[in-house]
Amino acid sequence: MKGSEITEKEEVGVSEKKKIFVAGATGNTGKRIVQQLLAKGFAVKAGVKADVTEGSTKLAEAIGADSDAVICATGFRPSWDLLAPWKVDNFGTVNLVEACRTLGVNKFILISSILVNGAVMGQLLNPAYIVLNVFGLTLIAKLQAEQHIRKSGINYTIIRPGGLKNDPPKGNIVMEPEDTLYEGSISRDQVAEVAVEALIHPEEAAYKVVEIVARTEAPKRSFQEIFGSIKQR
Repeated sequence: MKGSEITEKEEVGVSEKKKIFVAGATGNTGKRIVQQLLAKGFAVKAGVKADVTEGSTKLAEAIGADSDAVICATGFRPSWDLLAPWKVDNFGTVNLVEACRTLGVNKFILISSILVNGAVMGQLLNPAYIVLNVFGLTLIAKLQAEQHIRKSGINYTIIRPGGLKNDPPKGNIVMEPEDTLYEGSISRDQVAEVAVEALIHPEEAAYKVVEIVARTEAPKRSFQEIFGSIKQR
């Protein structure tokens, strides 16, 4: 099992080229993350042949000891298999985390979702919470994976976007602490941008769970500022 390595000659904003493993690199968000990593001068190892459900040992082989960080942008494909969300969004993410621990890779970025903790937020009747849990309790599976990451000891940034749009960005990014946002949407391009900027601003993004949407009335702020505004828990 291998990750497919992608590099570009041009380097922008990264003094030392770091290698990033992207799980879910062929997905709608994952491919945007790959593009933006390359544009910022990172080397990318795209996990195109890495099946997150096959266990941490095989994933460790795909990630490799030369990777500096892992970005998880996986997601199950809707099917009649009600266990699919647990296999991918929970167990698959846990497998990636354990592979990182084995290799000593100490940065993990997860693309999750707002409303994962909807029950605690009092959003059980929120239509989005209901819809996203129809097929195999997807949000609950994601929350379980988040909890594993937070207990792992690995330096993490968990990004919870609102409804994902394939359209170009409309509005500026709004970033809030965990369990704050319960509505709103955001372009996948902006989600990818936040994931990459978490690597560029490691101190401000360390050990944080952030929720993001886009709003036309929101002011444009630097990523250092918006990551810095979120407190660690």
